[in-house]
Amino acid sequence: MTPAPADPARLPERRPHTLIGPDGVPYRSATPGSLGGHRGMRLYGRLDCPSALRAIARGHYVKHRVFFTDEATAIAAGYRPCAVCLPRKYALWKANRENTTTP
Repeated sequence: MTPAPADPARLPERRPHTLIGPDGVPYRSATPGSLGGHRGMRLYGRLDCPSALRAIARGHYVKHRVFFTDEATAIAAGYRPCAVCLPRKYALWKANRENTTTP
């Protein structure tokens, strides 16, 4: 006896996700990103970042939203940590930036 075909409405969604690579170029992935970011402000943070979620709820941010597989990829693509959801990493980034820009 062969099993009945699965109901497509009950199958998990398997659409590809668009992520940003270390070169800053978008690519398709079967797995979703673990970090989100803002293309214009060149920042990355947690997917549950309160600041990003507030902006999304107000209807902002979504068209500029990008995703990364991990932190190393976000940094390599030229993005900085979010000051709200990654305050320690942001403080380190800012201190390193100030140390390298002072004459």
